Amino acid sequence: MEETNSLIEQRKAKLAALRAKGIDPFANNFRPTEKCAAARAHYEEGREVALAGRITAHRDMGKSQFIDLKDQSGRIQVYAQKQTLGDQQYDIFKHLDLGDFIGVRGTMFTTKTGEISVKLTSFTIVAKALRPPPEKWHGLADTELRYRQRYLDLMANDDVRQVFLARSRIVREIRNFFDERGYVEVETPMMQAIPGGAAAQPFVTYHNALGCNFYLRIALELYLKRLLVGGIDRVFEIGRNFRNEGLSRKHNPEFTMLEAYEAYGDYETMMELVQSLVCRVAQNIIGSLKIEHKDAGGNVTRVIDLTPPWKRVKYKDIVREKAGADWFDISPAERRERAVKLGAEIGKEYEDFEVTGAVFEKLIEPTLIQPTFVTHLLKEIVPLAKLSPDDPSTVEVFECCINGQEIAPAYSEQNDPIAQRDRLEHQAGGEQQKLDEDFLVALEHGMPPAGGMGLGIDRLCMTLLGQESIRDVILFPQLKPK
Repeated sequence: MEETNSLIEQRKAKLAALRAKGIDPFANNFRPTEKCAAARAHYEEGREVALAGRITAHRDMGKSQFIDLKDQSGRIQVYAQKQTLGDQQYDIFKHLDLGDFIGVRGTMFTTKTGEISVKLTSFTIVAKALRPPPEKWHGLADTELRYRQRYLDLMANDDVRQVFLARSRIVREIRNFFDERGYVEVETPMMQAIPGGAAAQPFVTYHNALGCNFYLRIALELYLKRLLVGGIDRVFEIGRNFRNEGLSRKHNPEFTMLEAYEAYGDYETMMELVQSLVCRVAQNIIGSLKIEHKDAGGNVTRVIDLTPPWKRVKYKDIVREKAGADWFDISPAERRERAVKLGAEIGKEYEDFEVTGAVFEKLIEPTLIQPTFVTHLLKEIVPLAKLSPDDPSTVEVFECCINGQEIAPAYSEQNDPIAQRDRLEHQAGGEQQKLDEDFLVALEHGMPPAGGMGLGIDRLCMTLLGQESIRDVILFPQLKPK
């Protein structure tokens, strides 16, 4: 800490010295003509360029200086000579620090070692860094620091920056996909009087002007269905959801969801949609349908093959494979006892369907590495879906599992207002204040049959970008305050 404070004081002294010379070290008076990567890609001996970026390396050769200049696109070497800059400017350049932002003008050339470089003719300091960079640019390894100060992580770790640039491209490609299919992108309220569309604990906030509590949304679903009622037949939204629950490798209280609804579709329509969407994004952004996941040493631990068609299996069948062929024939008490023996975590308050759900989530889902549509879930799990005609104890629902986690649930939407009210009342346990009456009234005006699906953007990015923690695909994940 003392060493850091000493370095900061030294940099502040340099700042004061620059200002004493009449130099503004935070001037907004330089405009680069291109990125560093573009300069390298379009190399031409003697071509004039104007580049800007952060100094990440500095080599003093006496009467000449070499620095590495880095911007979002990459790095380029800059060569400075005393005879070109003059004594005063050369002295200032010589005493620049790692982390400083500068703009440079010069001509392209290649060094004797064959490195494309810029021969400096002039420079401008645009941001003086008062703190030293992390670990001298050799990589930031402290996980806690990486998440708390993501800007240091992005500065020091090129692979981390590439993950987030790729995430941006993934989201853009998703939007292109839906636009081409005639979907309308919308925005719906994040603050809701009644949180619905999922079973989750909401965050509570207070609206001063209206004098009542509101809740940060836990799902996008119910407002998007109102738009189906209003006549927008294909609609989607990419937005934040908030669930006041625990943090883990797969969960962050604030996360990004895609939800899409298509009138006159069903869960089969959504199955084709999800498969086509994920394959297109993988092919266009990653460049392959085979995604490698590696350990910390860079060794490939598994390959996820997204090549369609993806496997389909019914929920009851896959549970029977794990928990016994007689699972749905034995009593609830016997199911609970067997689930505990199998290693599932069962709460005392769990209802019977939740016991089966725990077996699936803890013991089956983590094994589904290759893309799998688990279909026809128990009706109690998804009260907003249509019952399966051939088995009314299940609903026309699938969960798309990849890499051991659910990334996309979807179903044939329930559009019978009487049946929907009955299912929601059962879920609410008789507590009327939990019912979204406005949504139910909307259904009574008539909603076309539809298919709907949700896709976790963060989990999709984990899968496609080879990341094992949701925190590694969220720029600023939630952390306990220091």
